[in-house]
Amino acid sequence: TEAYVGGLNVGDEYLGKNPRFGAWRDTHVKLQGPSVLAVQLSFVNDWFWAVHAFPELNWSPEAAPERDEKVLVLPSGPSDHLETWKLTLLHSINTSHTRLWLVSPYFVPDSDILSALQLAALRGVDIRIMLPEKPDHRVVYLAGFTYLPQLNLPNIHFFHYTPGFLHQKVLLKDLDLAIVGTANTDNRSFRLNFELGIASVSPEFISSVETMLLSDFAECKPVDAGAYHNRPFRFRFAAQVCRLFAPLL
Repeated sequence: TEAYVGGLNVGDEYLGKNPRFGAWRDTHVKLQGPSVLAVQLSFVNDWFWAVHAFPELNWSPEAAPERDEKVLVLPSGPSDHLETWKLTLLHSINTSHTRLWLVSPYFVPDSDILSALQLAALRGVDIRIMLPEKPDHRVVYLAGFTYLPQLNLPNIHFFHYTPGFLHQKVLLKDLDLAIVGTANTDNRSFRLNFELGIASVSPEFISSVETMLLSDFAECKPVDAGAYHNRPFRFRFAAQVCRLFAPLL
């Protein structure tokens, strides 16, 4: 039995067949062993929330055939009592010491995440945020530019991924945590959407995520506050109007 967790949906664009987006960059994690049941439980919870019925599934645990590693299956959604993904992200930023690399197609953080990123930068944490160069949702894309001046601090570096559309959702903290899943750095993922992340403290997994992201950063161009300030007034005005909708984005 296997489970796959990541950003891919069902559509031609996710196969790179949409000429508007070109190559589609995403990341999935394949799980085997008892952790599959935890993913299945998250699926059943979401299914019941939607249709008020339980599908028939196999709940017999199976041992992983190759490796023995501990992972945390981290579901979150509007039915939670707490904002699980936001709290996870906030804790990761607040406890980072050397690096915090964040990849998300949508970057619309709230004030808590903004403050945590600013404080981490002042502590000297290497903060790298990778975003798409090409937009698929223009309102979210424009709103994201308004955060560049607020995060224009030493140690915070923004990058735009250029080969195609960037849709992966990855967090890498220090040498002790990597998360891959479906959650974005936006208010919809914090409060409105059902999301699922896989967190690992395995040195081998963390190293593989680091290698993957370094390869992706090599395909990016750096972006700073000038990407907002140097745009025409109509662009900045449109971005600020879109920012007004941030609680819904």
